[in-house]
Amino acid sequence: MSPPRSEDNVPSDAPEHCPGTESDQAGKASACEGCPNQNVCATAPKGPDPAIPLITARMQSVKHKILVLSGKGGVGKSSFTSQLAFALAHDEENEVGVMDIDICGPSIPTIMGLEGEQIHQSNSGWQPVFVQDNLGVMSIGFMLPNKDDAVIWRGPKKNGLIKQFLKDVDWGTLDFLLVDTPPGTSDEHLSVAQYLKESGIDGAIVITTPQEVALQDVRKEIDFCRKVNIPVLGVVENMSGFVCPSCHGESVIFPPTTGGAEALAKEMNVELLGRIPLDPRIAKSCDMGVSFLDEHPDSPACAAYEAIIDSKFSPVALFLSSMLTNCSM
Repeated sequence: MSPPRSEDNVPSDAPEHCPGTESDQAGKASACEGCPNQNVCATAPKGPDPAIPLITARMQSVKHKILVLSGKGGVGKSSFTSQLAFALAHDEENEVGVMDIDICGPSIPTIMGLEGEQIHQSNSGWQPVFVQDNLGVMSIGFMLPNKDDAVIWRGPKKNGLIKQFLKDVDWGTLDFLLVDTPPGTSDEHLSVAQYLKESGIDGAIVITTPQEVALQDVRKEIDFCRKVNIPVLGVVENMSGFVCPSCHGESVIFPPTTGGAEALAKEMNVELLGRIPLDPRIAKSCDMGVSFLDEHPDSPACAAYEAIIDSKFSPVALFLSSMLTNCSM
């Protein structure tokens, strides 16, 4: 029997007789014909899911759950996730986890220096692979027999793995769980939003580059967050000019023809968290699986990362954010 339809599980652009995204008729009913959400609704998990109470119990020991999103691929989302994780874990009092749900393109193991590692299981569940004592990672990349194997999965199988990452991984007590997502707004995004609905998502950071072709998809990403009630913590403009590692001179590589992330932030009424310049040493650090912030602490890009972290992830910023969230409830 399907759960009753409520306005909370009906997309804003749905047809008049939409059965609701949690109905077993979602994407299959006659009213779904022609709806832009039909395919996603048909493959997304339906509620109530018996695993959700187990996920909620597992997530009770995770203080802050943050999604890292991008509308367009290739804008540096996974690079940002990894460097944010390295930076947060630099404080030994922080316990940090990274969950890679980019099922078809898992780059986090390489970027974080964990290529070739495998998942181990204990009585308490799957064990994350640790970069260091206070920084654990979970990715399908650890499960592939060969790193070049293609993952050719439809929605239900992807949803099942994401559920396992949340339910069966022994994350322990975490201060931060960063969720690295694939580009776009599809099955993986809907699944993590639904599975974490009861335990709560603190918010999403959206990564873009300055050019309009990337900003177009970021608008869709922000719209997605609003439709599924995920707070947008802000937008980061990545590859915001090229900074020479030698002279620190800056050149524009991707012209912000429509005003870049700053104009988009004003248009969409979200915060611009910062601009990270293009530095070839970031790509080199990611290929080598090391922390760019540790390797090049005096670079302008490092200063940009640190400013973003101080604005959103310092103890004072987190306290103020929680106060504002409680006041709005």
